[in-house]
Amino acid sequence: MKLLIEEYQYNVADVENVLDGLFTLQDVEQKVSVSYVGYYYNPHPEVRDVVFILPKVLIDEQGLVFGEYEPKDLIHLDDAKMDEKHRKFLYEFAVWIHRAIVVYNDSHEKNEIVLHRQIQDEGKGSHKKKSNTLLDVILSLIRFNKENQQFFTFILKNLHSGFNKINWGKTIAQTTAIVQDSSPTYLNPVNKKRQVNFDEELIVIFFSILQYISDTYGFRSNINFGFKLITGAKFKRYLDGFGRTRLRQIKYKYFSDTAVKLWDLCYAFFDKTYKIRVNTSQSEYLLVKSFHIVFESMIDELIGDTDIPRGLKEQDDGKLVDHFYTYDGLLIDDKADDDIYYIGDSKYYKIGNSLGKESIYKQRTYARNVIQWNLDIWLNGKPHKPDMADPFERIQLFDEVTEGYNVIPNFFISASIDKKTLSYEDYTEPHPNQPPVSRQFKNRLYDRDTLLLSHYDVNFLFVLALYARNNAGAKAAWRHSVRDKFR
Repeated sequence: MKLLIEEYQYNVADVENVLDGLFTLQDVEQKVSVSYVGYYYNPHPEVRDVVFILPKVLIDEQGLVFGEYEPKDLIHLDDAKMDEKHRKFLYEFAVWIHRAIVVYNDSHEKNEIVLHRQIQDEGKGSHKKKSNTLLDVILSLIRFNKENQQFFTFILKNLHSGFNKINWGKTIAQTTAIVQDSSPTYLNPVNKKRQVNFDEELIVIFFSILQYISDTYGFRSNINFGFKLITGAKFKRYLDGFGRTRLRQIKYKYFSDTAVKLWDLCYAFFDKTYKIRVNTSQSEYLLVKSFHIVFESMIDELIGDTDIPRGLKEQDDGKLVDHFYTYDGLLIDDKADDDIYYIGDSKYYKIGNSLGKESIYKQRTYARNVIQWNLDIWLNGKPHKPDMADPFERIQLFDEVTEGYNVIPNFFISASIDKKTLSYEDYTEPHPNQPPVSRQFKNRLYDRDTLLLSHYDVNFLFVLALYARNNAGAKAAWRHSVRDKFR
């Protein structure tokens, strides 16, 4: 596996062969950077390996990955000197990135940023590629399931033929009959014993892997046969080494090409460096040109509202707000529906980067435009009523009694990774450096010129996995919890 980091400046000599055939590279003073994120198979004779281009959020303010490694030292990842914890993380992280791009591409059918070419097929020849990426194996397992349903049906038919038939010889010899009207009746007939079938065991392991992949990463597969699968702690034991051991024990029980291929794939899943037969005659890729758009889409799907009136998200001066929704207001009163507008902006930076003055100024302008949009509804005689159903138009920012304004929560969201724990757990915390409050008067909160801005860091790994799994219930639960935290 070859590993590159988005927008990192590499020496041309270090990546010349690795990036052979990839397009739109930037060459600045003998430096090369890649503006893509995703997966690329390079068939160059000196490479013939997978190239993963991972997001720049892996790099901290010192330009290091995990605070320890120079990106140029990780180009040839299999040979890199690094902690096994970090190596395992990168293999799995690549799967999450791939899955997120797939989810984005599926939900944005007419997008122009995702470049895709079909993933390679397993070959029937003797040549083997060192398939040492988890993604290679996962995609191959899923494709095998789609293309070999007749194989599973054939095995099942053979497994169950003749079972549950009575063995009359043993029944007569071993059990007692009840005779009634000169006819014997056997209450405990002996069935034909079912022998251990290794084809069935391999299929159970295979479908258990597919179920684990679906539960963990969100890759969906049809499991059409009613086997009792290996799950939970028992499957974890397979992941911890027993899977390799058991598959080696039954390896020589298979003779058909299809069964041998299935064994190869299952073993490769438990042992990521195992070689499987693949056809490497042409390159393949799944790349996204502007990953910041994917990040914005991830955050917006997880926290934002849809069907927002023009003027709020698509503002009349041409500005486009990243995230917009209504939620409980900051004040508590007797109103049942005391909602307020929330404005959010995603910042896809390297870890540790600070907000620029331009970003802060634009974010304040978003709020001013929203205030003006609201004024046009309530103060310019437009035919809207206070009991209107539209949650965006129902809100009244200006209060005629106090001559004040309900404060609009306005915030930035940037990606963060805990380089020590590399945890996928949820954490959303205030950024250490908060933007200043914009106001006219120190002792008057409710003023049209009082603009509050906050900045939050979200765990990039958590939101990536939540988006990639594409589980509606999990997304809805987090949406409510994070909106409450922002409030």
